[in-house]
Amino acid sequence: MNQLPERDLPPGRHRLLKEHLMTEIRREAQTEKRTRPKWLRPALAAGAVAAVTAVTLTLAAPSPDQSTPTASKEAVALLEDIALAAEHADTLKIRDDQFVYIKSKVGWSVHEEGKPAKLEPIHQREVWLSVDGSEKGMLHDSDAGFDHELLEKETPGIPSNTNYRHLQTLPTEPDKMYDWLNSVSEGSSSKEEANFVLVGDLARESLMPPAQAAALYRAAARIDGVFMIDDAVDAAGRHGVAVARVDDGERHELIFDKETKEFLGEREVAVEDLPWGFKKGQVTARTAILERTVVDERGRRP
Repeated sequence: MNQLPERDLPPGRHRLLKEHLMTEIRREAQTEKRTRPKWLRPALAAGAVAAVTAVTLTLAAPSPDQSTPTASKEAVALLEDIALAAEHADTLKIRDDQFVYIKSKVGWSVHEEGKPAKLEPIHQREVWLSVDGSEKGMLHDSDAGFDHELLEKETPGIPSNTNYRHLQTLPTEPDKMYDWLNSVSEGSSSKEEANFVLVGDLARESLMPPAQAAALYRAAARIDGVFMIDDAVDAAGRHGVAVARVDDGERHELIFDKETKEFLGEREVAVEDLPWGFKKGQVTARTAILERTVVDERGRRP
């Protein structure tokens, strides 16, 4: 596979961005609304990266959004319940030489040049991530063209790293966690949306220590424009309750189990007709976390 240049990409996020870069560049060319991908999310376009020989991104820092209302009271209350559940989760005994294993179902927007976007079929994805970031990870997503492919190691000392040991060093106080979100989030049309996207990134494809997870969700309650949805459906067909935010014509939902408040997955829905092909009300992306645990070796399944 051709190697994408890492110049100007946010530290610690290359392994995610690499998989869907060309799809978002095509969207960018059509809409001219963003200077870089909105979601740092994997596997939006099967095989797109293989056709790339050189890519250059111009990144812009998100601008403050001063017209968006504060989070709704319902969303704040829900996020507090989610934080309490995360806070009381079991603390795992994890060794540095182990790997976080996450199995999920995903279905993303596929954007082929000159054609309207479409929603790809839901398929399974597996990822293995080094606990301390010192080893390469691994991705298996055969539908997207990744057959147990090795992922780049994180660069030590980067504030936006997402390995478990680094996440253990993050603040456990909501105010300081919110400051951390502000300091490392990038890639959306507003700072508040960038913060919300980063919350979703961490909920989906990392293992958050309980104290930091609780602080993360309490910090999310400070993000302007967040509201609650009583019923949302993830990629596995599970119904849950969601906190959501609208940006650039799409509603991004983080879905949680109504009883346990465990993170289930995500969904994006067009709230208006979008210039790249989706109509108002259509789902534009969805994910579901099926399993999240720790294993002894890269490539090993529980």
